[in-house]
Amino acid sequence: QVQLVESGGGLVPPGGSLRLSCAASGFTVDVYNIGWFRQAPGKGREGVSCLSSDDGNTYYADSVKGRFTISKNNAENTAYLQMNNLKPEDTAVYYCVTVRHKLLGRCSGAALELSDTYKYLEVWGQGTLVTVFS
Repeated sequence: QVQLVESGGGLVPPGGSLRLSCAASGFTVDVYNIGWFRQAPGKGREGVSCLSSDDGNTYYADSVKGRFTISKNNAENTAYLQMNNLKPEDTAVYYCVTVRHKLLGRCSGAALELSDTYKYLEVWGQGTLVTVFS
């Protein structure tokens, strides 16, 4: 079964850290770009970070730059989002996503490029809740 399974969310105080994991099964993530999105209560989806597999470049939203780090371990078939110095405004459900095609789903800044044209190639994690309480 092709899927991404997320873990690592939780409840932390401001200034705390969490590491989100996004484990792939049924396919390998080594050649595909990986993106992390988040959706806060009552708000739209926001691209947080994106990792380009062909050149290793990483991209971050201005709101998380310097605090979050995206990475991928091909041997573990898992992507990660290390989140440090968390703030209450980081509270959201976080999703990892990939597009299973080497030429599609490019990083468009901090957001993985998605399109209805190739929606059938998208694989989304189930989402993990991060709550930063103040």
